[in-house]
Amino acid sequence: MSEKVKLRSEIAVEDTWRLEDIFPSDEAWEEALASAEPIITEGESYRGKLGSSAKTLLEFLQYDEEAGIKLGTLFGYASARADQDTSVPKYQDYELRVRAFFTRYAAAMSYVSPELIAIPDETIEQFYKDEPELELYRTFLTRILKDKSHTLSEPEEIIMARVSQVRNGASSAYNLFEGADIKFPPAIDSEGNQHELTNSTYIELVHNKDRVLRKSAFENLYHTYEQFRNTLASLYDTEVKGRIFSAQCRKYPSILEAALTRNEVPVSVYKNLIETVHKNNVHMHRYVELRKKLMGLSELHYYDLYTSLVPSADKKISFEEAKETVLKALAVLGEDYTDMLKEGFENRWIDVYENVGKRSGAYSSGQRPHPYVLLNHKDTLDSMFTLAHEMGHALHSYLSLKNQPPVYSDYVIFVAEVASTCNEALLMQYLLKNTDDRTERAYLINYFLEQFRTTLYRQTMFAEFEMLTGEMAERGESLTAETLSKLYGKLNEDYYGPGIVNDREISFEWERIPHFYYNYYVFQYATGFSAAIALSQKILSEGEPAVKAYKKFLSSGCTTDPINLLRIAGVDMESPEPIEKALKLFGELIDEMGKLLEG
Repeated sequence: MSEKVKLRSEIAVEDTWRLEDIFPSDEAWEEALASAEPIITEGESYRGKLGSSAKTLLEFLQYDEEAGIKLGTLFGYASARADQDTSVPKYQDYELRVRAFFTRYAAAMSYVSPELIAIPDETIEQFYKDEPELELYRTFLTRILKDKSHTLSEPEEIIMARVSQVRNGASSAYNLFEGADIKFPPAIDSEGNQHELTNSTYIELVHNKDRVLRKSAFENLYHTYEQFRNTLASLYDTEVKGRIFSAQCRKYPSILEAALTRNEVPVSVYKNLIETVHKNNVHMHRYVELRKKLMGLSELHYYDLYTSLVPSADKKISFEEAKETVLKALAVLGEDYTDMLKEGFENRWIDVYENVGKRSGAYSSGQRPHPYVLLNHKDTLDSMFTLAHEMGHALHSYLSLKNQPPVYSDYVIFVAEVASTCNEALLMQYLLKNTDDRTERAYLINYFLEQFRTTLYRQTMFAEFEMLTGEMAERGESLTAETLSKLYGKLNEDYYGPGIVNDREISFEWERIPHFYYNYYVFQYATGFSAAIALSQKILSEGEPAVKAYKKFLSSGCTTDPINLLRIAGVDMESPEPIEKALKLFGELIDEMGKLLEG
């Protein structure tokens, strides 16, 4: 029987994140929120004055930076407390209260963009001459001025700010449902033993070599989700309709363009990803056929996709071992980089293990005074890679916060997955380089192939699902449980090919993907993976020059648009080349895997 999930109170303190670095106590957070009212009052005091003088504009922008820091710490503490145990009403209340404050603040500041846009270009240019310190904000102001055609009048901006809390309702409801409310029957193994099934333990269970257990976990999870298909379809439909409302109000031609424009990413990059992967689906179909052959199965099912093709090489990797290996693998990035990793490991930046009610999955929060990382560590190879991944995010945030002023320290999500996935690629190359054992090499290549499958192919499939459902809604079609499940099942069939049984349960997988509430986020896992493969190969082949360029990218925050940020590091994501190169490597790894295990 699998180990029972612990209560939060049973987790060792040293394995939890030290949120006291943000606020020393809940009482201190309460006091900070209660004393935050002047932030709104001061912000409102600049109403009607932003174009009056260079001095006033500079003062406002400096105030805005400080307000952002204060509000960021309030939200960071509240959301982390809520995520560590979603069943605690007190911390759910914290998160709701700080979100409500954000809504009020956004409403109070709704005049800002319209006022800035109303300032004549020649006046702005004169302001830069009158107050040289304003030059710091030139890129920031230019981005706002580019948004002229999508910025509304002040009364309309107030309405949009107030509506935002309602717009977030579907996402908030889904998070509570997925984190605290949905419960699954236990999975049963081939000997009749019960295994606790949660969204976190599911991953561990479908990796298990016991096929009976894998099938039971798969069916029990998705049969449970199926019971809520209509409710979850309604939530997702509400989420997408909210996006349409915002995009139409702001005069964007589509919700996809509205989402990507905000991050300065051309829609062509999104569609290029899907097209390039479609052209190379043959590699995924080959991989599925190879997996079926190597597993000796007459029929391959979706619950067979995650288990290792080399189970004899499976081994437990403790959190301590994972940290040590990650440090060695990333030493290629220099002592300064590994020193920052050690600081995070030794000073409780990380919440390590699963507990009852804890948010599933993993993430990094670019918080002040330092980042925080949530894990659900399981002593597996996958968990070690998750550690490398999330610490990539963390150090990207840490370096940006350290090297950029607040106005440019928060990088956009398009580049967010590059640093994390580059860490994973470097870890894999380190492991492959340091083994001569045929079986272990096959085991690692198997894992690498799964990274391609789950990150490049699967996340692109998610991106296509999100794009197609958005287009359906924009055409006035309802996103019902039936239409969503039919579309999702068809996409799985297209991406995985004829070598796998298209189990009806997989058509309900869309119900358990929280990223579908993140407004076209998932495609960046796939583009980030492609960029990271290219960067890791440059770092290993070119050494110090590539490392230097990569660190400059990590330290650049949002000082320029994300496409040009990646060009600093040495990758052009407007070209299909990085995706094609990554898919070519995937094909080569499939060939090597076949030779290692069939030879």
